[in-house]
Amino acid sequence: MNYDFDVFVIGAGSGGVRTARMAAAAGAKVAVADDRALGGTCVNVGCVPKKLYTYASHFSHDVANAAGFGWQVPAVKFDWPTLVANKKHEISRLNTIYGNLLNSSGAHVIAGYAQLKDAHTVTVSNQDYTAERIVIATGGTPNIPPVGYADLLISSDQIFDLPEFPKRLLVVGAGYIALEFACIFQGLGSQVEVSYRGDLIMRGFDQDVRQFVDQEMRKQGIVLSYQSQVENVEKQTDGSLLVTFNDGSSRQVDQVLMAIGRNPRLQGIGLERVGIQTTASGTIAVNDKFQTNISSIYALGDVTGGIELTPVALAEAMTLVNHWYGDGSKTMDYEFIPTAVFTQPNVGTIGLTEQQARDQYSHIDVYSADFKPMKHTLSGNDERSFMKLIVDKTSDRVIGLHIVGEGAGEMLQGFGVAIKAGATKADFDATIGIHPTSAEELVTMRV
Repeated sequence: MNYDFDVFVIGAGSGGVRTARMAAAAGAKVAVADDRALGGTCVNVGCVPKKLYTYASHFSHDVANAAGFGWQVPAVKFDWPTLVANKKHEISRLNTIYGNLLNSSGAHVIAGYAQLKDAHTVTVSNQDYTAERIVIATGGTPNIPPVGYADLLISSDQIFDLPEFPKRLLVVGAGYIALEFACIFQGLGSQVEVSYRGDLIMRGFDQDVRQFVDQEMRKQGIVLSYQSQVENVEKQTDGSLLVTFNDGSSRQVDQVLMAIGRNPRLQGIGLERVGIQTTASGTIAVNDKFQTNISSIYALGDVTGGIELTPVALAEAMTLVNHWYGDGSKTMDYEFIPTAVFTQPNVGTIGLTEQQARDQYSHIDVYSADFKPMKHTLSGNDERSFMKLIVDKTSDRVIGLHIVGEGAGEMLQGFGVAIKAGATKADFDATIGIHPTSAEELVTMRV
């Protein structure tokens, strides 16, 4: 059959753009459609603007720390509109780059919300396009619960462009997105409270890391409220929000950020019409080649319910295109994927938590260090760093590494290579440390 395209990609986020570009580079006739700005969540309302705002928030800490090193810094003032405007300019630049990358690859970009019509047809703005293969890479969207006060809540999509800076911010949730924004806005000058219905932040991370981050966030003045649930939010005459909690207490704030997870962005895409199978959690079910139960339709990235990280979606896209137009040798290995959380201080983690290691291995050794970084011996700041190695005692292989401290993500990338390659504790011990750095703790641990 003659199709309009060899590959039609629905979604121009990280995974979708990479799929389109690589398939086009392999000689395929490719289209990619999206109704939003090119680059998806990561570029527009995720990783990129969040990291820019994280940088911005660190300057208040740097100014405070400078006095101990002899700097007499006059009163400083933060201007929210300047940050927002400069962020928008940078994101616009990146949107243009993504467009140029797609155009130069030969991929055809279609603006509009794409819907599946059948196994080989996609409809965009009442126009049908046929393709031999269709890829769903629409990413995720913030989860806003269907409550009566939902219109008074904001998500991570809106928080970057608020018309006024929130002097009092309530963050609902305690995952990495919630905590990153809590630290960002505290650093920029907000009074921040985190409300979480559970017992401790960062569910799924190593227990020691969770407790350590809790301790460090409290030092900054962030209020962490556990066993806490919002019962109601009411707008007041002065524009503020009155938040009532399950224990009967209430707070007046300027914004309520709902950060309780993300859902796959699949609304109205036509999965039921085509008969694509989904999981119990509403994600698209795929095999190890990212193929759905409809052989011509594939899915990758956040919509499949896997690890929701941009580099993972990129790797999945490369693997998928290799299956089609390469030698088929690429496979996805989801073990030992490093990840960072850009709280203050940062968190970097790879491999197993201590509890996971105890569940999976008969004998493990655990090494840890809790110390004041050299920088803060003069700054007067009481921030501390924490590092932890988990070792399979039988093979001596390092199976978990966890860092809490300044630059944890940067540190972790190099150690991630070593751990992915199978480094042992003996390899760590044989490596000469770089002195004086925090990272050298990871190769000098003996306890």
